Amino acid sequence: MKVIDREEVREKLTYELCIPLVRQAMIALSRGETKQLLRQIIQLGGGRMFGTMPGALGERAMFGCKLVSVFPENFAKGVQSHQGVVALFDGETGAPVCIVHAGEVTAIRTGAASAVATDALARPDAHRLAILGYGEQAFTHARAIAQVRELSTIAVWGRDPERAAGAAEKLHAELGLPVTAALDVEACVAQADIICTVSSAKEPILKGAWVAPGTHVNVVGSSFAGPTEVDHDLVVRSRFIADYREGVLAQGAEFLKAKEAGLVGDDHVVGEIGQVLDGKLEGRQSAEQVTVYKSLGHIVQDLAAAQALYEAT
Repeated sequence: MKVIDREEVREKLTYELCIPLVRQAMIALSRGETKQLLRQIIQLGGGRMFGTMPGALGERAMFGCKLVSVFPENFAKGVQSHQGVVALFDGETGAPVCIVHAGEVTAIRTGAASAVATDALARPDAHRLAILGYGEQAFTHARAIAQVRELSTIAVWGRDPERAAGAAEKLHAELGLPVTAALDVEACVAQADIICTVSSAKEPILKGAWVAPGTHVNVVGSSFAGPTEVDHDLVVRSRFIADYREGVLAQGAEFLKAKEAGLVGDDHVVGEIGQVLDGKLEGRQSAEQVTVYKSLGHIVQDLAAAQALYEAT
């Protein structure tokens, strides 16, 4: 059985490889070609979690499970917030064939998934990116979205201005783009064409009133029915598209809380990004429309990445 560690994942799972992989995996998911259960999460206290995500890429195709812990405080210590493994099994024999470092796969494939959604839903001329959060996903999202849009500026916000400034400096050095640290969320998103919320916020930090017409928003930070990053107004006024509709209807916190408030029904989740990519669902309907991609993260993304790494070693 092969073991693929963090360094090998980082070296081989490039965005040039991962973005097309995620795109095809999400199309397969929406076509009903994959098999999966909703993730199960055990709350460990203090914002810490342990989750299991089982699935299969198809009949007689590779299958497996991601076992992952989430410890949000790790990043400040220089340690990944997501730790775990993706266990990959052969679809013909049922034998376990590979263990892959889940933290690095999660970091890269999540940014890649938002890039796929951005490419499908953002205006073609979108070029100003705002990132709410300064952890690992802030960096992976900037790298990935730079692959699908020619960015001119990036603005970063986080609760600690010093850490936000440090993240802006690092992104500028890496990407060679003008990157600024904003003092508040409203200022950060004021000029944005693309917004990524990748925070650990428990209550909304982004208000719909601050989002300009024509903006695309990737809502990423909350991965279970609990914490929310955006307010009801943004949910209500947007064309709301899920990574996996069944998952968002059960675990998409921002949608669920707007629904609980009586502001939207299940039909507000108009469909999945895979349907848009497959030409089965209209994505952006006008230049002025606000689009939201609600990302919970999906096991087919992890399995597709793990399979590609396994086959390349």
